[in-house]
Amino acid sequence: MGTRHCRRPCARSYRDPQGSPASSKGVAVWRPQRACGTDPQGGLNVYFSLITPRPGFERRAAHEWLGDAYGEHQWLWRFFPAPAGTERDFLFRRRDTEGLPRFYVVSQRKPQLDSDAWQIQCREYRPQVPNGARLSFELRANPVVSRTGDKGAVRHDVVMDAKKRLLAARDLPNWKAWKPDRTTADGQPDPPPPLYDLAHAACTDWLISRAEQYGFELDKSTVSVAAYEQHGGKRGQLRFSTVDLAGELVVTDAERFVSALANGIGRAKAFGCGLLLVRPAM
Repeated sequence: MGTRHCRRPCARSYRDPQGSPASSKGVAVWRPQRACGTDPQGGLNVYFSLITPRPGFERRAAHEWLGDAYGEHQWLWRFFPAPAGTERDFLFRRRDTEGLPRFYVVSQRKPQLDSDAWQIQCREYRPQVPNGARLSFELRANPVVSRTGDKGAVRHDVVMDAKKRLLAARDLPNWKAWKPDRTTADGQPDPPPPLYDLAHAACTDWLISRAEQYGFELDKSTVSVAAYEQHGGKRGQLRFSTVDLAGELVVTDAERFVSALANGIGRAKAFGCGLLLVRPAM
């Protein structure tokens, strides 16, 4: 299977850090204010790393890297060697630059380099975020909602779930049956909403509904949604959705928020979702 897309440029852009991955000009912020120690949320060290092709070795790096979602997940384990069956202890986000991947990684272990084609910038990640801090954020998420049916609770993509509910309210069998010239019983125009608007509303509401548990309040007026995709694997091996959200938030519970930075948000973390990248709002 391929992918299904809903793309629209984000309202605000982010620069990739060209120096230290914890530079205040990049996406990882809040330099350590105290000596190296343990993570207050779990007693473990946490590291923020940027993994990129080494200059001059881009072709070799491209050959080593497997670009599909499942292969990418497996490939990243090479930087975190461990016995078979070890639980994943890292989050990552891929952002492409000039056709080459840049991997932002938050992990409980330092990544280990095993190829001359790649380079790693790594430092301990000790965010010091006060309550009330206003931050710009980026998040690649797997937005799902649980619905209870005959087979118990089942997770659904929030965009597909919104579509299903809109169709059910109109007694329509599928999206194609919703014609642009449709009208309501009292004659009012009732065309189908643009996919971007539907995805924006569903994904924004999904993040708002989870903000409190992760220690922040979302500024809904700043949120942009882009790159909604449904990913399909061979023989149904893998099927999940991703979306890129960006905007501004205000920290309401620093302890929960720092935990979210270290542990991620939502599901499909093994496939590049959940890593919250933040910096001070301009």
